[in-house]
Amino acid sequence: MERITELMTSQNTISNLNQQLNQLSATENELSTGLSINEPSDNPYGASLAIQLNGQLSALTSYTGNVSDGTAWTSQADSSLMDINEQVQSVQELVVQAANGTSTPAQLDADATEVNQLIAGIKQDASAQYDGQYIFSGTDTTTAPYQAGSNDAYQGNSGAIQRSIGPGAAPVQVNTDISQLLGNGQTVSGQPAGDGLLLNTLRNIAGDMQAGSTASLGNDLTDLQTNMGTLGQMQANVGAVQDQLQMASSRIQNLQTEVQTQLSSTEDVNMAQTMTQYSTEQASYNAALQASASVLQTDSLANFLSS
Repeated sequence: MERITELMTSQNTISNLNQQLNQLSATENELSTGLSINEPSDNPYGASLAIQLNGQLSALTSYTGNVSDGTAWTSQADSSLMDINEQVQSVQELVVQAANGTSTPAQLDADATEVNQLIAGIKQDASAQYDGQYIFSGTDTTTAPYQAGSNDAYQGNSGAIQRSIGPGAAPVQVNTDISQLLGNGQTVSGQPAGDGLLLNTLRNIAGDMQAGSTASLGNDLTDLQTNMGTLGQMQANVGAVQDQLQMASSRIQNLQTEVQTQLSSTEDVNMAQTMTQYSTEQASYNAALQASASVLQTDSLANFLSS
């Protein structure tokens, strides 16, 4: 039968002490970090799941940024279209007043000047920017869609700017093609009379006022009301996109909460339970130290060496 020596006893005792100390250190680390998984070896499956959940959170954060960016685009567009609407309504009031035939030539000339000023204001609103980008120029965001002065030609393009707003959701177009409202003014290739869109109508109104052609203002008013219908539809479309972005934002927040809850249940420690466990392990380790001190006592150095 193999003899149990004091060396074997001491080695076994020290090994047990080291195991208890390692467990105590691991529990202490959990308390300090608040995490039950500090290394993949702590829980390989849980570590793998935590990586997946953190990846989902990162993706949702990107979607949140896209929604915020899209909301800023549409908010700026909505504000600019509201300003344009107010200015068009001012033109409508001037046309109705001038079409009555009671205005003097001087009054009509003054009205024409005001209309031209409103046109300049509308073109300025069409050149609104967000984060240094022209929001109504399509994908050519570094170019102002309309120039100041008499040149009413649209300088942008019809490209769509889209943002991904959530997992499984189709990208949303956040820009508006304002050329469908303002057009290219009176001089259009292949269309000698213009394109019939807002800038074309407004230039006709100013020209008819300056010429004193009040009879033509009735047709101008009809064209203007058609343009206002286009403007109203454009505003409604922007509002619909804003609603879609708001719903996407709420959905992403709910998903983030769900994933964060899963992540917390995977890697967070139960502090009360872990503190109790730490106290128990600490008491056990102290008791083991005292017991080991008695076990490892030797009668003499020679007795220890003989083992």
